[in-house]
Amino acid sequence: MRNKTIKWGILGCGLIAHAFADGLKQIPDARLEAVASKSGKAESFGSKFHVTKRYASYEQLVNDPSIDIIYVATTHNFHFENMLLSLDHGIPVLSEKPFTINAFQAEQLIKKARKNQTFLMEGMWTRFLPCVTKLRELVHTERIIGEIRHFKGDFCVNLPYGNEHRVFNPKLAGGALLDVGVYPISFASMIMKQIPDIITSGVIMGETGVDIYANYLFSYKHGATSMIASSNKYVLPHDAFIFGTKGYINIPDFSHPTKINIFLNSQEKQTVEVPYESTGFQYEAIEAGNCLRANKIESEFLPLTETLEIMKTMDTLRSQWGFKYPDED
Repeated sequence: MRNKTIKWGILGCGLIAHAFADGLKQIPDARLEAVASKSGKAESFGSKFHVTKRYASYEQLVNDPSIDIIYVATTHNFHFENMLLSLDHGIPVLSEKPFTINAFQAEQLIKKARKNQTFLMEGMWTRFLPCVTKLRELVHTERIIGEIRHFKGDFCVNLPYGNEHRVFNPKLAGGALLDVGVYPISFASMIMKQIPDIITSGVIMGETGVDIYANYLFSYKHGATSMIASSNKYVLPHDAFIFGTKGYINIPDFSHPTKINIFLNSQEKQTVEVPYESTGFQYEAIEAGNCLRANKIESEFLPLTETLEIMKTMDTLRSQWGFKYPDED
């Protein structure tokens, strides 16, 4: 597959699929080959993005022999079955976050992908933005702020939707944790590079039975900590902070960052600006394409073991709240 144009299929045609398709336009060696929707959106989506293959079922998409990889863009509750369908047909998968609704589902998919030697990756697009790539270099390679002691990041928004919307609908795996809380949890995992030993949390449940606000405190070996909050009803700044033994870093709007502010002990602030083009979704697609060309079945920048541990962390949080989804058993 080396030097080949990667032909993508998109499964599901909602808003996130539009953002991904816009991003794909920025990649010279990638092409959106086909789209599929069960709700009849494939025609309008295909017209907008000039895609000739427009399928009314997911089965048609996974049976298209021209497809190199599928992007799963459905709601959380369908990720497992949609990824399984693709993997069963031997088609590599990039799935929108959260990977699944729980760790058990994630583990089954990972076993399937590894057994079949088929590429699989969570679409945590923030992890692949140029600014975050630069941040990893500063923190882990250059160790610019020394040993990491604490991470703080909140993703709290007020979503103007009714109770029937997917973000508040338990049948669609709604709730702030899986929708927005996964961002700072994944960010903390990337920064700390370890699993929390102790997880404590507090939660406010909404009238539909899903979490609308929660805070989490993660404690790690050697005394490091992370403090995180997520909400789909209340607003907090989206800044993230990484504190180390030589200073700290502030990342404004860390869910889609373009700037890194560095505060070293007894020195003036340094600012590194790293913008991104278009929607930013092209960077995770570039990583997936590079993995396919190198015959890799997972990404070293977001390995499947880390995705699984993030799902286990979110399972622990929901267990502390006594919160299960209707079809989870």
